[in-house]
Amino acid sequence: MTIKVAILIGAAYFIYDKLTNNSQLNVDTLWAQIKVSQLLHASNIGMLIFISSMNWFVEIVKWQTLVRSFKEISLWESTAHTLGGLTASLFTPNRIGEYGAKALYFQKSERKRVVGLNFLGNFAQLLATIFFGVLGGLFFMIHFELTLPWTKLWQILFLLIIITILLILITKQKIIQINGFSWERIRDFARNVSGGIHTKNSIYAILRYLIFSHQFYFLLLFFGLHTSYFLAMSIISVMYLITSLIPMLFIFDVVVKGSVAVWLFGYLGLPQLSILTVVSLMWILNFVFPSIVGSYFVLRFSMPATNEKSVIS
Repeated sequence: MTIKVAILIGAAYFIYDKLTNNSQLNVDTLWAQIKVSQLLHASNIGMLIFISSMNWFVEIVKWQTLVRSFKEISLWESTAHTLGGLTASLFTPNRIGEYGAKALYFQKSERKRVVGLNFLGNFAQLLATIFFGVLGGLFFMIHFELTLPWTKLWQILFLLIIITILLILITKQKIIQINGFSWERIRDFARNVSGGIHTKNSIYAILRYLIFSHQFYFLLLFFGLHTSYFLAMSIISVMYLITSLIPMLFIFDVVVKGSVAVWLFGYLGLPQLSILTVVSLMWILNFVFPSIVGSYFVLRFSMPATNEKSVIS
């Protein structure tokens, strides 16, 4: 119980600190921005909460699907794993604590498999972000007629090729191992997961991406966005691509996204305060509120019985 309370106090403190000590946008300014928009209508609030609920519902179903590759779990159990894991990992770098938090819901013999499945789920989400980010980036550059530093890009590409070759050679020699996991074992693990699971995992990742990226777009409309749908979505996709590739503490996620969003949407002339407000609201709707719900599952958490067996061996 002491550990559970410590996790909740830590999560609550970081949320409070981020809301009250945000150098980019303080609480009073945030509230003032919300009041001058159309967000305080009941229908708009309901719509935003519904979209956030759908965002996490898709993630919950995705996790249930992944786990069902070896064990049957209910939607309620998947909700506990997903939201409880979110709360427990709220202040860890890149939410790395989610891996350990979810694994604790399973037998010791199942935990390595659970960590692997969680990696597949997050990797699919990253691939969806990269796919839409690259498409959006191309549209963005063509629209604003931006030129790229091709010399530097070729240098980076050459470096990536060298790193890839080295990783392949190291993998074959089984040199890299993290807590018993070699790159070769991770590759073999992914291959052993059925194609149907990989397909569903990818579909859910794409669906979730479309949900939260459009939620960002809808919020921009409330704050005076007057531009084409495709241009706005291209900038949103580039923002998520950049912030997804930057290693950071999760508590700084809203700060990093805010800085990147202000820079990108500066091309459209949108006010900085409006952009920062949208980024903050996205953080509150999709992480603060779900982590509060996840607190219930953290308090209810208990280690699984040792005689529990997998439905599918």
